[in-house]
Amino acid sequence: MYGSRTPSERELRIIELVSQGLKNGEIAQAMGTTEFAVKNYLRAIYDKLGLWNRVELALWYEARKHRRETIN
Repeated sequence: MYGSRTPSERELRIIELVSQGLKNGEIAQAMGTTEFAVKNYLRAIYDKLGLWNRVELALWYEARKHRRETIN
């Protein structure tokens, strides 16, 4: 189903870095990969979650982060 799959641990790390405002090059450096790989991950993440851009991704992450904090 569209937008219902769960991101992998690596994808979640990329999502976290995006939500911190890092650019693709900065994310690549932090994760020890290339900017091209980060772009590919982001495309896959957007498809997996049914999102269109970094802003929606950051909002998706923040909503779930706060939900997890409330549960714990």
